[in-house]
Amino acid sequence: MRRLAGLLVVPLLLLSTAACGSDDKGSDSASMTNGLPAITAGEKFGEKPTLTKGEGAPPKDLKVNVISKGDGAVTKKGDALQVNYLGQAWDSTTPFDNSFDRGQPFELTLGAGQVIKGWDQGLEGQKVGSRIEIGIPPELGYGAQGQGDIKPNATLVFVVDILKATTVPKSAEGSEVAQDNKDLPKVGTNADGKAPSLTVPKVGPPTKLVSSYVLESKGEVVKATDTVVVNYVAALWKDGKVFDSTYATGKTANFPLAQLTLKGLKDGLTGKKVGSRVLIVAPPSEAFGNEEKQGIPKNSTLVFAVDILAKM
Repeated sequence: MRRLAGLLVVPLLLLSTAACGSDDKGSDSASMTNGLPAITAGEKFGEKPTLTKGEGAPPKDLKVNVISKGDGAVTKKGDALQVNYLGQAWDSTTPFDNSFDRGQPFELTLGAGQVIKGWDQGLEGQKVGSRIEIGIPPELGYGAQGQGDIKPNATLVFVVDILKATTVPKSAEGSEVAQDNKDLPKVGTNADGKAPSLTVPKVGPPTKLVSSYVLESKGEVVKATDTVVVNYVAALWKDGKVFDSTYATGKTANFPLAQLTLKGLKDGLTGKKVGSRVLIVAPPSEAFGNEEKQGIPKNSTLVFAVDILAKM
């Protein structure tokens, strides 16, 4: 099944974490704190930190230090998180990536496999408003293949500020909206967290973008600058064949709308209410035009049933 990852302009690093800690004491050097490199500047929550180089053997297991504990909610799997971070290799003093310089927090859904395993585990069970330091062994990071400037089998160290956590419901809910246009696809109205049915009529597709409620909630209106957490089913109008579905993987997707390259999907979600289910039909001019993308034939009309579960 094709994935819509190509619809997004993604940041350099997609992280995932692990939270269990380690009994490894690490180095006793003054440049280390509880087995992880010490923060030498910018130690407070919200400040860009500077880290020393790791000394001695790196921890073999995931290690989490709480630098400062927040007073917000405890994070759990399925939460939509907003964080700032700085990452550097154990044997380096030069960060390979950080969100502080970009001035744009990083957003992820915890436990959804959107990031490396060390992140998914390390961020779980932490309080919003906390600053934590995570030491991630290769098998919970990028392993033997490495990534970009990250060398193969690198132990990674991250300082992460947990800015926000939003609970994500399992399904859209709201008032059912009549689907009385026989020339448009019909979408199921179940609210049990399972994939809704999506039936494409055997007629010619519309030539203009369609965006209409299937279930209309009373949530906030989505802006073009928002990031939304969604579940969706995506199909081709031509034969009704589903080419992508988050339900098939059991993992939600995050759509930073400003970074969506598929115009019809971006415009179709903008202005709709969080908590709703929306039918979007994107003609070729609002999709991929006369280009083939990820096996999707050129000049395809695309059909989406999207649950807007949360706004980050």
